[in-house]
Amino acid sequence: MHQIIIELAKNKLAHFAELKSFKHVHEPPIEIALSGESELQGKWHSFFGNENPITLELGCGKGEYTVGMARMYPDRNFIGVDIKGARIWRGAKTVDEEGISNAAFLRMRIEFMASFFGKAEVDEIWLTFSDPQMKEEREKHRLSHPRYLDIYRKFVVPGAWIHMKTDSRFLADYTLEVLKEEGVEADFIAHDLYGDDWDRLREEDKKHMQLKTFYEQKFLVKGVPINYIRFRLYDKKR
Repeated sequence: MHQIIIELAKNKLAHFAELKSFKHVHEPPIEIALSGESELQGKWHSFFGNENPITLELGCGKGEYTVGMARMYPDRNFIGVDIKGARIWRGAKTVDEEGISNAAFLRMRIEFMASFFGKAEVDEIWLTFSDPQMKEEREKHRLSHPRYLDIYRKFVVPGAWIHMKTDSRFLADYTLEVLKEEGVEADFIAHDLYGDDWDRLREEDKKHMQLKTFYEQKFLVKGVPINYIRFRLYDKKR
């Protein structure tokens, strides 16, 4: 067992070192995030070398959606964001091996996203199986909390699509309550995405719903229903 632990630690260190060699992975220091601005802010289209729409996968884990959708939609750009380098490595490695030019990764805490994206720079956000933060004192850490919606408003185009997929009915119901309080009407609500709600999806949605995260596949094997919410995010009405 001791030898296994040593090998796992070596692999983790090797992955961290490899991450630093990938040009499509950005690991800025926390001081940059705290400053409120960075060299990346407003420059992502230059990084990709095109003016194609940008989609973020926040809390991307291993980046299954970032990589899968980049393959599926070559005329869009995709950026996976997570604080865990060990998770990001898997998606970043695939992007490197396959030479995928429209995918990148940012290793950073999500509350600092406005430091790395300019006004109206992002067209779409995916929240894929975020931690539901069940305890009441953790409410402000839920990625659909009003403070996060306000963060997203700083860098998304008005009317940007926000997609949430979660195994947590608690988080889904909480999100719907937040949207109601914010005066935001959900465009699509499903509490059993691959069951009774499947036929209500648009054909394009069915296409990218074929992508499943590592955790999503585990939930489906256990028979856990998947929730999906889609809505547009606009500036707050004054």
